[in-house]
Amino acid sequence: MEESAPVEEEFTEEVIEMKPIKTMDQKKRVTHVIGETKIMAIINQKGGVGKSTTAVNLSAALGELNKAVLLVDLDPQGNATSGLGVDKSQIAHDVYDVLLDDVSVMDAIVPDVSEGLDLLPATINLAGAEVELVNEMARENRLKNAIGALRGKYDYIFIDCPPSLGLLTINALVASDKLLIPIQCEFYALEGVTKLLDSMKRVKGMLNPSLDIFGVVLTMYDGRTTLAREVANEVRRFFGKVVFDTMIPRTVKLSEAPSYGQPITEYDPKGKGAEAYINMAKEVISRG
Repeated sequence: MEESAPVEEEFTEEVIEMKPIKTMDQKKRVTHVIGETKIMAIINQKGGVGKSTTAVNLSAALGELNKAVLLVDLDPQGNATSGLGVDKSQIAHDVYDVLLDDVSVMDAIVPDVSEGLDLLPATINLAGAEVELVNEMARENRLKNAIGALRGKYDYIFIDCPPSLGLLTINALVASDKLLIPIQCEFYALEGVTKLLDSMKRVKGMLNPSLDIFGVVLTMYDGRTTLAREVANEVRRFFGKVVFDTMIPRTVKLSEAPSYGQPITEYDPKGKGAEAYINMAKEVISRG
Protein backbone atom coordinates (compact mmCIF):
# COMPACT_ATOMS: atom_id res chain seq x y z
CA MET A 1 0.00 0.00 0.00
CA GLU A 2 1.49 3.31 -1.07
CA GLU A 3 2.00 5.98 1.54
CA SER A 4 0.10 9.13 0.78
CA ALA A 5 2.22 12.21 0.27
CA PRO A 6 2.32 14.54 3.26
CA VAL A 7 -0.10 17.39 3.04
CA GLU A 8 1.69 20.73 2.89
CA GLU A 9 0.11 23.38 5.06
CA GLU A 10 -0.37 26.76 3.53
CA PHE A 11 0.79 29.64 5.67
CA THR A 12 -0.60 33.03 4.84
CA GLU A 13 1.08 36.04 6.34
CA GLU A 14 -1.41 38.59 7.51
CA VAL A 15 -0.62 41.97 6.04
CA ILE A 16 -1.16 44.81 8.46
CA GLU A 17 -2.76 47.73 6.68
CA MET A 18 -0.89 50.89 7.56
CA LYS A 19 -2.94 54.03 8.03
CA PRO A 20 -2.80 56.61 5.23
CA ILE A 21 -0.84 59.66 6.30
CA LYS A 22 -2.94 62.81 6.36
CA THR A 23 -1.73 66.38 6.59
CA MET A 24 -2.91 68.98 9.08
CA ASP A 25 -5.18 70.65 6.52
CA GLN A 26 -7.09 67.33 6.37
CA LYS A 27 -7.48 67.06 10.14
CA LYS A 28 -10.93 66.66 11.66
CA ARG A 29 -12.17 69.82 13.30
CA VAL A 30 -12.06 69.89 17.10
CA THR A 31 -15.62 70.42 18.32
CA HIS A 32 -15.01 71.23 21.99
CA VAL A 33 -13.43 74.18 23.74
CA ILE A 34 -9.81 73.50 24.65
CA GLY A 35 -8.65 74.87 27.98
CA GLU A 36 -5.12 75.04 29.31
CA THR A 37 -2.84 72.60 27.49
CA LYS A 38 -1.01 70.14 29.75
CA ILE A 39 2.37 68.91 28.48
CA MET A 40 3.68 65.73 30.11
CA ALA A 41 6.78 63.61 29.59
CA ILE A 42 6.16 59.88 29.93
CA ILE A 43 9.52 58.86 31.28
CA ASN A 44 11.55 56.10 32.88
CA GLN A 45 15.15 55.54 31.85
CA LYS A 46 14.69 51.85 32.53
CA GLY A 47 13.59 50.00 29.40
CA GLY A 48 10.73 47.52 29.16
CA VAL A 49 8.47 49.13 31.76
CA GLY A 50 5.51 49.81 29.47
CA LYS A 51 6.46 53.40 28.66
CA SER A 52 5.52 53.44 24.96
CA THR A 53 2.54 51.18 25.67
CA THR A 54 1.28 53.74 28.17
CA ALA A 55 2.07 56.66 25.87
CA VAL A 56 0.07 55.17 23.00
CA ASN A 57 -2.85 53.76 24.96
CA LEU A 58 -3.35 56.59 27.43
CA SER A 59 -3.29 59.08 24.55
CA ALA A 60 -5.83 57.01 22.60
CA ALA A 61 -8.04 56.56 25.68
CA LEU A 62 -8.14 60.33 26.26
CA GLY A 63 -9.01 60.77 22.58
CA GLU A 64 -11.90 58.33 23.07
CA LEU A 65 -13.06 60.54 25.95
CA ASN A 66 -13.34 63.53 23.58
CA LYS A 67 -9.99 65.14 24.42
CA ALA A 68 -7.66 66.57 21.78
CA VAL A 69 -4.28 64.85 22.24
CA LEU A 70 -0.87 65.08 20.60
CA LEU A 71 1.67 62.31 21.17
CA VAL A 72 5.29 63.28 20.52
CA ASP A 73 7.46 60.23 19.75
CA LEU A 74 10.89 61.23 21.06
CA ASP A 75 12.29 57.69 21.20
CA PRO A 76 14.64 56.78 18.30
CA GLN A 77 13.13 53.27 18.34
CA GLY A 78 9.89 54.87 17.15
CA ASN A 79 7.68 52.32 18.90
CA ALA A 80 4.85 54.79 19.45
CA THR A 81 4.89 55.67 15.74
CA SER A 82 4.72 52.07 14.51
CA GLY A 83 2.35 51.14 17.34
CA LEU A 84 -0.17 53.62 15.93
CA GLY A 85 0.05 52.10 12.45
CA VAL A 86 2.03 54.89 10.80
CA ASP A 87 4.27 53.73 7.94
CA LYS A 88 7.66 55.31 8.68
CA SER A 89 8.72 55.06 5.03
CA GLN A 90 5.89 57.43 4.09
CA ILE A 91 6.73 60.13 6.65
CA ALA A 92 7.85 63.37 4.99
CA HIS A 93 9.02 65.09 8.19
CA ASP A 94 9.54 63.78 11.70
CA VAL A 95 10.52 65.08 15.13
CA TYR A 96 14.21 65.04 14.09
CA ASP A 97 13.48 67.58 11.34
CA VAL A 98 11.64 69.76 13.85
CA LEU A 99 14.51 69.66 16.35
CA LEU A 100 17.45 70.01 13.98
CA ASP A 101 16.29 71.23 10.56
CA ASP A 102 13.91 74.00 11.66
CA VAL A 103 10.92 72.30 10.02
CA SER A 104 7.63 73.67 11.33
CA VAL A 105 6.00 71.32 13.83
CA MET A 106 2.71 71.73 11.96
CA ASP A 107 4.35 70.26 8.85
CA ALA A 108 5.50 67.17 10.77
CA ILE A 109 2.35 66.26 12.73
CA VAL A 110 0.33 63.31 11.42
CA PRO A 111 -3.30 64.02 12.40
CA ASP A 112 -6.09 61.63 13.31
CA VAL A 113 -4.02 58.46 13.83
CA SER A 114 -6.78 57.46 16.25
CA GLU A 115 -9.94 59.16 17.52
CA GLY A 116 -8.90 62.59 18.87
CA LEU A 117 -5.18 61.73 18.60
CA ASP A 118 -2.43 63.32 16.49
CA LEU A 119 1.18 62.14 16.31
CA LEU A 120 4.53 63.88 15.93
CA PRO A 121 6.37 60.80 14.61
CA ALA A 122 9.91 59.49 14.99
CA THR A 123 12.05 57.60 12.47
CA ILE A 124 15.55 56.17 12.62
CA ASN A 125 16.83 59.69 11.80
CA LEU A 126 16.38 60.50 15.48
CA ALA A 127 19.14 58.07 16.45
CA GLY A 128 21.83 60.65 15.64
CA ALA A 129 20.09 63.55 17.31
CA GLU A 130 21.83 63.17 20.68
CA VAL A 131 25.24 63.80 19.07
CA GLU A 132 24.05 66.53 16.72
CA LEU A 133 22.27 68.48 19.45
CA VAL A 134 25.52 68.90 21.37
CA ASN A 135 26.71 71.62 19.00
CA GLU A 136 23.38 73.42 18.64
CA MET A 137 22.52 76.76 20.24
CA ALA A 138 19.95 76.53 23.06
CA ARG A 139 20.07 72.77 22.64
CA GLU A 140 17.97 72.01 25.76
CA ASN A 141 15.13 74.25 24.54
CA ARG A 142 14.66 72.89 21.03
CA LEU A 143 11.57 70.81 21.79
CA LYS A 144 10.07 73.43 24.11
CA ASN A 145 10.34 76.08 21.39
CA ALA A 146 8.81 73.75 18.81
CA ILE A 147 5.75 72.59 20.75
CA GLY A 148 5.20 75.75 22.78
CA ALA A 149 3.22 77.18 19.87
CA LEU A 150 0.78 74.26 20.17
CA ARG A 151 -0.57 75.36 23.55
CA GLY A 152 -4.26 76.03 23.15
CA LYS A 153 -4.59 73.57 20.25
CA TYR A 154 -4.58 70.38 22.38
CA ASP A 155 -5.89 69.38 25.79
CA TYR A 156 -2.88 67.13 26.36
CA ILE A 157 0.55 66.79 24.77
CA PHE A 158 2.44 63.65 25.80
CA ILE A 159 6.12 63.07 25.06
CA ASP A 160 7.27 59.45 24.82
CA CYS A 161 10.88 59.69 26.04
CA PRO A 162 13.80 57.39 25.20
CA PRO A 163 14.97 55.00 27.95
CA SER A 164 18.00 57.15 28.81
CA LEU A 165 18.84 60.48 30.42
CA GLY A 166 20.54 62.08 27.40
CA LEU A 167 19.86 65.32 25.55
CA LEU A 168 16.59 64.13 24.03
CA THR A 169 15.22 63.38 27.50
CA ILE A 170 16.54 66.71 28.82
CA ASN A 171 14.62 68.40 25.97
CA ALA A 172 11.48 66.58 27.11
CA LEU A 173 12.00 67.62 30.73
CA VAL A 174 12.47 71.26 29.75
CA ALA A 175 9.40 71.22 27.47
CA SER A 176 7.06 69.54 29.97
CA ASP A 177 4.88 70.86 32.77
CA LYS A 178 4.82 67.52 34.58
CA LEU A 179 6.17 63.96 34.50
CA LEU A 180 4.24 60.72 34.23
CA ILE A 181 6.34 57.75 35.35
CA PRO A 182 5.39 54.15 34.45
CA ILE A 183 6.84 51.56 36.85
CA GLN A 184 6.73 47.85 36.12
CA CYS A 185 5.51 45.56 38.91
CA GLU A 186 8.67 43.46 38.90
CA PHE A 187 11.75 42.96 41.05
CA TYR A 188 14.00 46.06 41.15
CA ALA A 189 11.01 48.20 40.13
CA LEU A 190 12.45 51.31 41.79
CA GLU A 191 15.97 50.72 40.48
CA GLY A 192 17.15 53.84 38.70
CA VAL A 193 14.18 55.96 39.79
CA THR A 194 16.50 57.92 42.10
CA LYS A 195 18.63 58.96 39.11
CA LEU A 196 15.52 60.06 37.27
CA LEU A 197 14.37 62.14 40.24
CA ASP A 198 17.85 63.69 40.54
CA SER A 199 17.72 64.68 36.85
CA MET A 200 14.25 66.14 37.37
CA LYS A 201 15.50 68.22 40.31
CA ARG A 202 18.48 69.54 38.31
CA VAL A 203 16.29 70.55 35.37
CA LYS A 204 13.73 72.06 37.77
CA GLY A 205 16.44 74.10 39.49
CA MET A 206 18.19 75.34 36.34
CA LEU A 207 15.81 75.22 33.36
CA ASN A 208 12.17 74.52 34.26
CA PRO A 209 11.02 75.66 37.73
CA SER A 210 7.47 74.31 37.29
CA LEU A 211 8.53 70.71 36.59
CA ASP A 212 7.04 68.16 38.96
CA ILE A 213 5.57 64.65 39.04
CA PHE A 214 1.99 64.43 37.79
CA GLY A 215 1.59 60.74 38.45
CA VAL A 216 3.10 57.28 38.70
CA VAL A 217 1.37 54.35 37.02
CA LEU A 218 1.95 50.69 37.91
CA THR A 219 2.23 48.58 34.74
CA MET A 220 2.29 44.84 33.95
CA TYR A 221 0.45 44.13 37.19
CA ASP A 222 -0.50 40.53 37.95
CA GLY A 223 -2.50 40.46 41.16
CA ARG A 224 -2.09 36.67 41.43
CA THR A 225 1.56 37.04 42.40
CA THR A 226 2.82 38.08 45.81
CA LEU A 227 5.73 39.93 44.18
CA ALA A 228 3.45 42.23 42.16
CA ARG A 229 1.40 43.11 45.25
CA GLU A 230 4.57 43.78 47.26
CA VAL A 231 6.03 45.99 44.53
CA ALA A 232 2.77 47.94 44.24
CA ASN A 233 2.79 48.56 48.00
CA GLU A 234 6.45 49.60 47.91
CA VAL A 235 5.86 52.08 45.07
CA ARG A 236 2.86 53.55 46.89
CA ARG A 237 4.94 53.98 50.05
CA PHE A 238 7.72 55.67 48.08
CA PHE A 239 5.60 58.04 45.96
CA GLY A 240 2.45 58.45 48.03
CA LYS A 241 -0.68 60.02 46.56
CA VAL A 242 0.76 60.66 43.08
CA VAL A 243 0.41 56.92 42.27
CA PHE A 244 -2.69 56.25 40.17
CA ASP A 245 -5.38 54.03 41.65
CA THR A 246 -5.66 52.31 38.27
CA MET A 247 -3.05 49.62 37.66
CA ILE A 248 -2.34 48.37 34.14
CA PRO A 249 -2.64 44.58 33.96
CA ARG A 250 -0.27 42.24 32.16
CA THR A 251 -2.33 40.98 29.20
CA VAL A 252 -1.58 39.26 25.91
CA LYS A 253 -3.79 41.72 24.02
CA LEU A 254 -1.74 44.71 25.20
CA SER A 255 1.38 42.98 23.89
CA GLU A 256 -0.27 42.11 20.56
CA ALA A 257 -1.85 45.47 19.75
CA PRO A 258 1.33 47.29 18.54
CA SER A 259 2.00 44.61 15.91
CA TYR A 260 -1.41 45.43 14.43
CA GLY A 261 -0.71 49.18 14.48
CA GLN A 262 -3.61 49.87 16.82
CA PRO A 263 -4.04 51.21 20.35
CA ILE A 264 -5.75 48.79 22.70
CA THR A 265 -8.96 50.85 22.55
CA GLU A 266 -9.27 49.80 18.88
CA TYR A 267 -7.66 46.36 18.97
CA ASP A 268 -9.53 44.97 21.99
CA PRO A 269 -11.97 47.66 23.15
CA LYS A 270 -13.85 45.36 25.57
CA GLY A 271 -10.76 43.81 27.17
CA LYS A 272 -9.08 44.43 30.51
CA GLY A 273 -6.25 46.47 28.96
CA ALA A 274 -8.59 48.95 27.28
CA GLU A 275 -10.70 49.19 30.42
CA ALA A 276 -7.60 49.96 32.49
CA TYR A 277 -6.37 52.72 30.19
CA ILE A 278 -9.83 54.28 29.95
CA ASN A 279 -9.98 54.31 33.76
CA MET A 280 -6.50 55.81 33.92
CA ALA A 281 -7.53 58.47 31.39
CA LYS A 282 -10.49 59.37 33.61
CA GLU A 283 -8.10 59.75 36.56
CA VAL A 284 -5.85 62.01 34.47
CA ILE A 285 -8.84 64.22 33.64
CA SER A 286 -10.04 64.28 37.25
CA ARG A 287 -6.59 65.45 38.43
CA GLY A 288 -7.02 68.56 36.32
